[in-house]
Amino acid sequence: MSIFFIYISSFLFTIPFPKRNRPKYLPLKIAILNLFTLICVTGCSFTKEPIQRTDFLLDTVVTISLYDHSSQKLLDECFDLCKNYESKFSKSIPTSDIAKINASNGAPTKVSDETIDLLNISLDYCKLSEGNFDITIGNVSSLWNFTDGSNLIPSKRDIEKAISSIDYTKIFIQGNEVTLLDPNLSLDLGGTAKGYIADRLKEFLLSKGVNSALINLGGNLLSIGEKPDGSPFSIGIQMPFETKNTTIDVIQIKDQSVVSSGIYERYFFVDDILYHHILNPKTGYPYENNLFGVSILCDSSVDGDCLSTICFTLGLQKGMKLIETLDNTEALFITKDYVLHPSSGWGN
Repeated sequence: MSIFFIYISSFLFTIPFPKRNRPKYLPLKIAILNLFTLICVTGCSFTKEPIQRTDFLLDTVVTISLYDHSSQKLLDECFDLCKNYESKFSKSIPTSDIAKINASNGAPTKVSDETIDLLNISLDYCKLSEGNFDITIGNVSSLWNFTDGSNLIPSKRDIEKAISSIDYTKIFIQGNEVTLLDPNLSLDLGGTAKGYIADRLKEFLLSKGVNSALINLGGNLLSIGEKPDGSPFSIGIQMPFETKNTTIDVIQIKDQSVVSSGIYERYFFVDDILYHHILNPKTGYPYENNLFGVSILCDSSVDGDCLSTICFTLGLQKGMKLIETLDNTEALFITKDYVLHPSSGWGN
């Protein structure tokens, strides 16, 4: 049986840890590899090895594997698509659609069809979450840094100023023009863009006749079809705070997406408190609940991307209640005692 590990982009949260029980902090280079690399950890049953390419894009490690095609050109075209979408959605690229909106000072900004599409999807999930998930969190997220080793908590004054300009309802879209009704708003599509891009890559590969493939965008894992022998792909859910390739659960998928979000990859300690990067838009500080992580199983990667965030923010009870109302969507919640809480159809 082949098991593919899904490593995740974590969110922000605080948990007190006694010093003797602290998870070891990995050096950045090792952490990045553990976060985002799709790894086959057991002997593969395929008659021939897939072709694949790995590169660092979208601020993460991207791996695309084709099982029924041998065209390196097709893989290269996939990565060109990733770069094209990144040039539209990244807030850190000055010429991107999102950067232009953020710098517009409230003036209407014309953007691409893809950006409008992603914004509308993101806003639907902002509404669904009742603001627990808010794409105008950019001023707050820019205050926190989990990669430079500084381990600095932003000042209360800076956070209070930043949260005063968070309100997704003040994004106005008309045709291809986007207007920020509050000019101080700052968009951050980090919680939705990778899932959206994964879905577009799947559409592209299907149009080229690919029927068996895996797309991994830094923890957003999307399968096209099944293995060449007709069996499902086995996706391993990482054991929280385990540095080795150790699963806490395995899910079988065919033509589906698995997206995981959790507290145990991008974090730092201050005074025995663990901080990680899912931020509460209402406070500017880490969400606090009893969860290590949430994995979402559904058909669309962008849906999984948004729902993994939202379910984490809602916590176990409210998050599970939401999942049970959604068609073709399942979830696995991992609480701090390492107990698994699957939705009614997880693994069925």
